[in-house]
Amino acid sequence: MNDRLQALQARGAARLLPVRWQLLQSLARRAAMHQGAARRVLDEKLARQLAACEDELETRLAAETGATPKPMPSPFKALMAGMTEPAQMALPANAPTSARTAPGELKAMQLFKRTWSRLSAEQRLAQSLASLPDNAGPLNSQHLVHRSLHLMRELSPAYLEHFIAHADALLWLDRVNISNGR
Repeated sequence: MNDRLQALQARGAARLLPVRWQLLQSLARRAAMHQGAARRVLDEKLARQLAACEDELETRLAAETGATPKPMPSPFKALMAGMTEPAQMALPANAPTSARTAPGELKAMQLFKRTWSRLSAEQRLAQSLASLPDNAGPLNSQHLVHRSLHLMRELSPAYLEHFIAHADALLWLDRVNISNGR
């Protein structure tokens, strides 16, 4: 790691990317103070930050010289990779669904999440029923949606919970967009 840090410093990372450079130095100091699993986690984080710094430095240097830089990775892809990485590391591919939780999460918390998810789905289903018009015909869109949700609950309650959570997230994003004036 130190060789990579020195190579970055020689290429001008401290001058071109001062904030990222300070982050790298701080991570390196912190990693040096730990051992075992904590050291391994910090070293992995430092390696990811070093790779990102090297890419960004290459882009900056190419911009200064007028050369065509290689395209930067999408920030969204990096975010998604960071979100899925712990789940992939913590579980084998054949792990049961009930085991797919965050590392170190309490069993009581898992039970709470499942219960809350089930109650939320039931509440949404009750809201769907309450919003139906009295004279809704068989092709009324609200009636069709409610029937679909009811059938989903009968066939796969777990999928209904997942579907409701996804729909709630989409509704929240829509409300945020509307409040920000799109």
